Amino acid sequence: MKSRLVALGLLVVLAVSACGQGAAGQARMPAADGPAPAPSSSAPAPDRGVDPCTLLDPNDRSTAGINVLGVAKEINGARACDWTVPATFGVTITVDEKNGLADLEVARKTATKTEVGGREALKVADKKAADGTCAVLLGMGEKASVQIDVSNTNFTDTPLACERAVTVAGLAEPKLP
Repeated sequence: MKSRLVALGLLVVLAVSACGQGAAGQARMPAADGPAPAPSSSAPAPDRGVDPCTLLDPNDRSTAGINVLGVAKEINGARACDWTVPATFGVTITVDEKNGLADLEVARKTATKTEVGGREALKVADKKAADGTCAVLLGMGEKASVQIDVSNTNFTDTPLACERAVTVAGLAEPKLP
């Protein structure tokens, strides 16, 4: 029951972070050679490992259908970056440097073991809830992970959310240590 609550909590964080950003808070994506997104005042110093906002370059964002810049944030002490495509979907990438895949509590019935770029991963979606959310969790060594959360704005079409999460995971994975 606890693990189901943790997985549900992960999806709730995703939904809140992906949909809590309004269109007014988003900048339009610059040309392909434009500057990287500026970290928010609450973002940790950039010298602390992987910066989630750099995991999707302009070409990656275009491939994933993301036409906005990422917004740096912190989720439960972990660095994250949030991209919200108004009226469509949101993506949050979180770099957790304290918990590897084995440390994450995920409900078994919502998780499917997979690989992304040869890296151990989990795809997490509650098909019965059909809430338009999906996550791909990538292992990054024994004690770290990267979580790609996707939430469709209308909270429907979970398979589409998973397709988007897998696409983003495939684009971000080669940039991980």
